[in-house]
Amino acid sequence: MFKRVKKILIFLILAAVLIVLGVISFTVFFDQAVIVRRGTIYRVPSSEKVVALTFDDGPSPDWTPKILDALKEENIKATFFMLGKHVEEYPDVARRVAAEGHEIGNHTYDHHVLFYYKAEELDKEIRDAQAAIYKATGITTKYFRPPKAWLTRDEKKQIKEMGYQTILWSLNSKDWVTFHDKQITAYLLRHIRPGDIILFHDSGGVFYPEGGNRKQTVKTILRLAGKLREKGYRFVTISELLNLREKNGKP
Repeated sequence: MFKRVKKILIFLILAAVLIVLGVISFTVFFDQAVIVRRGTIYRVPSSEKVVALTFDDGPSPDWTPKILDALKEENIKATFFMLGKHVEEYPDVARRVAAEGHEIGNHTYDHHVLFYYKAEELDKEIRDAQAAIYKATGITTKYFRPPKAWLTRDEKKQIKEMGYQTILWSLNSKDWVTFHDKQITAYLLRHIRPGDIILFHDSGGVFYPEGGNRKQTVKTILRLAGKLREKGYRFVTISELLNLREKNGKP
C-alpha cells in the first residue's frame, strides 16, 4: 500500500513539473512566434546605433528601485510600462521613475490578456491605468503595451483612436524565466540591431505580474551597458527612438 501511494505521489509531482514546463515553453514560443506586429511599433531601423530599454509590470517596491539605481549608475534613460494597480499600491516608486527622467507608458490596470476583450472592458483597463499613473506622477501616457502583446485588429484600432501608440519589442530578454545575467547578456549581444526595443521586467514571475526575482535583470543592465557602449551604442527612450524615425523621414 505504501509503495503504491509513493508511486502515485511521484507521478503527480512529475505531472505537475511537466505542466509548469509546458506552460513556460508555450508562453515563450507564443511570445516570439505568434505576435501580430502589424499596426504596432516594435523596432525603429536606424543608421544610428541606438537601443531602447523597456520594463514591464511595475512598479515594484523590491526591484524597481534597484533597477533605477543601475540605470542611474550607467546614465541610461528607459521606458517603464506600468500597471495601474501597482501604481496605486506603490505611488512613491512611480514618482521616483518619473522624477529621474524615465518615460512612463500604460500597461493596463490589471495585466489581463486583452485578446477579444469587449470594447468597454478594454477602454476601462486603459483609462483606469492612466488615472492611477496621472494621480501618482502627473503624467498623461501616450504609449501603450498590451500584456503578452495579444491584440485583435479591432483592439489595435480602438487603442489608436484613444490616442495611444502601441509599443511592442524586437528583443525579449526573457528575464522572468532566465536566471543568469550572463545568459541574458550573451543572447542580447548576439541579436542586437540598431533601433531595437528590448523587453525587461521590473516585477512579476512566471504566472503573475507580482513578485518575481529581478536580480538577474539588475546585473544584466550593468553588464550590457558597458558591452553595448564598446560597440558604439547609446540608450534612448521610446520617444527619442520615434523622434529618430521622424528625423529620418519615416512615418
